[in-house]
Amino acid sequence: MKTLATALLTTLALAMPGAAQQATDHSGHADMAMPADTPATAAYREAMTRMHADMDVDYTGDADVDFMRGMIPHHQAAIDMARIVLEHGTDPEVRALAQDVIAAQETEIAMMQAWLAQHDE
Repeated sequence: MKTLATALLTTLALAMPGAAQQATDHSGHADMAMPADTPATAAYREAMTRMHADMDVDYTGDADVDFMRGMIPHHQAAIDMARIVLEHGTDPEVRALAQDVIAAQETEIAMMQAWLAQHDE
């Protein structure tokens, strides 16, 4: 059974000789360099990598506990990202939002930690 992509390339090859080769030739892509990460981009990547690792919690089977355990690193990543934009960003509206995010997420993390202290066994 042909995949849709194979069928489309076959149709293209029949309609335009040489077009299928051009459509599948990615040899020139190696020359297209990715832009270098800015310090902010590197910091965002690091924050996301840390968040994904930290969200890989040991599941208990208790949906409430597992939610709280996973959300704490998720909220911490929002704080980390907000701090990055405060360090590197310039837009006043974005900076104000970042400050609000930090305040809200810190409050919610404290609540989740307190809840876990009462419910997590």
